[in-house]
Amino acid sequence: MTDAVSYARNGEIAVITVDSPPVNALSAAVRQGLVTAMERFAADDAQAAVLCCAGRTFIAGADISEFGKPPQPPLLPEVIGLIEAASRPVIAALHGTVLGGGLEVALGAHGRVALAGTRLGLPEVTLGLLPGAGGTQRLPRLTGLESAVDLITSGRQISAEDALGLGLIDTVAEGGDPCAAGIAEARHWIAEGRGPRPVSALPAPAIDVPALPALRAKVEKAAKGQPAPLRAFDTIIGGMALPLAEGMALERAAFVDLMASPERAALIHAFFAERAAARPPTDAKPRPVARIGVVGGGTMGQGIAASALSAGLDVTLIERDPAAADRAAKGIAAMQDGAVKRGKLTAAARERMLAEQFRTAAGLDALSEVDLVIEAVFEAMDVKRAVFADLDRICRPGAILATNTSYLDLNAIAAATSRPQDVIGLHFFSPANVMRLLEIVVADATAEDVTSTAFALAKRMGKIAVRSGVCDGFIGNRMLSAYRTAADHAVLDGASPYDVDRAITGFGFAMGPYQVGDLAGLDIGYANRRRLDASRDPRERPPIFADRLVEAGRLGRKSGGGYYRYDAEAPNGRPDPEAEAIIDASRPPKPGLDADQIRARYMAAMVNEGAKILDEGIAARPGDIDAVLLHGYGFPRHKGGPMHWADAYGLERIAQDIRSYAQDDPYFWQLSPLLARLADSGGRFADLDRKDTA
Repeated sequence: MTDAVSYARNGEIAVITVDSPPVNALSAAVRQGLVTAMERFAADDAQAAVLCCAGRTFIAGADISEFGKPPQPPLLPEVIGLIEAASRPVIAALHGTVLGGGLEVALGAHGRVALAGTRLGLPEVTLGLLPGAGGTQRLPRLTGLESAVDLITSGRQISAEDALGLGLIDTVAEGGDPCAAGIAEARHWIAEGRGPRPVSALPAPAIDVPALPALRAKVEKAAKGQPAPLRAFDTIIGGMALPLAEGMALERAAFVDLMASPERAALIHAFFAERAAARPPTDAKPRPVARIGVVGGGTMGQGIAASALSAGLDVTLIERDPAAADRAAKGIAAMQDGAVKRGKLTAAARERMLAEQFRTAAGLDALSEVDLVIEAVFEAMDVKRAVFADLDRICRPGAILATNTSYLDLNAIAAATSRPQDVIGLHFFSPANVMRLLEIVVADATAEDVTSTAFALAKRMGKIAVRSGVCDGFIGNRMLSAYRTAADHAVLDGASPYDVDRAITGFGFAMGPYQVGDLAGLDIGYANRRRLDASRDPRERPPIFADRLVEAGRLGRKSGGGYYRYDAEAPNGRPDPEAEAIIDASRPPKPGLDADQIRARYMAAMVNEGAKILDEGIAARPGDIDAVLLHGYGFPRHKGGPMHWADAYGLERIAQDIRSYAQDDPYFWQLSPLLARLADSGGRFADLDRKDTA
């Protein structure tokens, strides 16, 4: 035995317990421990065995510390085969999150009992892979073909109750001791004289061949260009026509192929980048936060309040008058109704939150005893400085004062107070109750324990935190400004907004920049351009066409027309000759650009600005930039983020492109010194990530 796996007897039942904190991952030690335990069970006179786990969860999947390293024996398929081949029943007792290889281990057992509240799934496609230890071959034999295809190609998790309905498990048990539930189930099997029931011995489900094209098309649509879901589909279908051993070989070959794919490398990178970004940049102890205030009850303030409520925080929302406060309260209640409908919140919890954790007030004096305030008022420096001056006077010593500004100088906001060390930026993304990204903007004087508190708050609220330094737009909006400018230049150079959107959605974004602009409202960009007019360099090429659209009353979806026309026939928009005429009248005629040229400029601007942000220390590591773009700006996850993509595409190619573009526009296309150094030396952004985490 190993320290990670123990073997004990409970009467006639052998109890095999995995105890490898924090999540009982399938490390080499756990795999070897399971082999040793099964060998001992084979030599023992126990009538059944129970496989259970100590701690908060059953085996939650692979050991991420082994990612990217040569596999160590015993391999997981061998371990599962040994469990399944046992001559007496093996019962898997499940709790917590039973995911990936953990669920495949459970499928190797002869029976499965799960505590209420258990979540189960095979999420390998989210990492660019497919189940590689029999999941594609065993699951369909239990759940049927369509259910298995859905679970494996989507990677989604299901509840114990849903798993019972699908036939994935045999019993849902109440109570908090999974081992006890497993022992009870094993005794039930012994009393009934039930022997082993290998899943592999069950018949493969029948395949409705005429229905396969439609089912595959459904998977392909959901996959959005990722190869793993379709490869998983083909492996499931192909395996069902083969003996299990051949189906397993088919699965293993597909798994090995996907391991070598660029999409798998990108998705693994994204996974680790998120984990690295979420680590606080300081060891300082966070301040306690139980009561928060939200200043401003607009869409953003409502979303922040709803997210804080769902995290169990006590929330006081401030508006300018009782009527506005009442409207905000109704908006938050509607958001919580949506969470109930999505299964994220129970109706009882929703009522309790709104009755016991939430209140509104008209006036900042109600925030005198809160632990943290998040300001979400109009994006104007004078307005925010006035609010912070009042908060400085009203809030208790030690209370943290945070702003949700998207662009403004946090140092200037902090200077409106007598406690700049307590000021920090918490840039939520709209809708804040849904979007997971949170930029934590650290000002020059921000105290380390304030930064730690912000990261702890992000974790509690289920957000993906990324630290940013102070600059106009921080990480995400600063990069957005750069690559959106490249898009605008493409239009100024003769492309249509529709050409640009098609090129960018062809890259993998769900929407193009002009579709996004229409959705957000073109007046927002118009107002931001007016904010910057006084400081605009005469060498800039501003998007005059965008101003003309707004001045013509075309504000996007909310006005029925922006770059696109929106009506009952085209609720998602269609190209509009009226918009094209306005655009053509505001630029000189030029030949335009093809899709490859548009994409090359768009991505070069994005990567170049990211390199500048790194060089200036605004972002700590390239992976932080990737996390921001993945979670706040729709960058296709299977490409890993712009900095990871740039490494794969080639930094030398990007630098060469930028030098070429600079011949026509030397003001905008200023090559980042960091990008130039890496390109000239054969370096990669990934080298900077590794250096930071070494």
